[in-house]
Amino acid sequence: MATEKKSVPTQKEAAPAKKAAAPAKKAAAPVKALAAVKTAAAPAKKALTPVKEKAAAKSVAPVAPVAKKALASAFMKPMTPSAALAAIVGAAALPRTEVTKQVWAYIKKHKLQDEADRRMINADAKLKVIFEKKQVSMFEMTKLISQHLT
Repeated sequence: MATEKKSVPTQKEAAPAKKAAAPAKKAAAPVKALAAVKTAAAPAKKALTPVKEKAAAKSVAPVAPVAKKALASAFMKPMTPSAALAAIVGAAALPRTEVTKQVWAYIKKHKLQDEADRRMINADAKLKVIFEKKQVSMFEMTKLISQHLT
């Protein structure tokens, strides 16, 4: 019988196998370290027995409902509108936010937004007294309205 030669891989063929194994060893080290940190930092909680759970539930005092905190914002402080602004929003004292909402309602009702640029407001006779211009931007509008609130 003839003896068969076993094929021995050359160095070039064996080299890729070593490179593939090397990254796997490096990746495993941080995972083990991370697992050790997690177990040391957060000890496991012990489960309560059913008897202790009932006792813990009974010992907790009922919590009274929390009263609503008073709004201390300057936006919510009622302000009195000037005579010119009262023609649009009414004479009653209103917060700034509500005044702005009512002015926007007036603008939309009378279709005073510019069709080409919706950020611009075209003033009618009532708004021209407040704005002192034919057209203002919606960002400038709140500044001009605040001058008519006391």
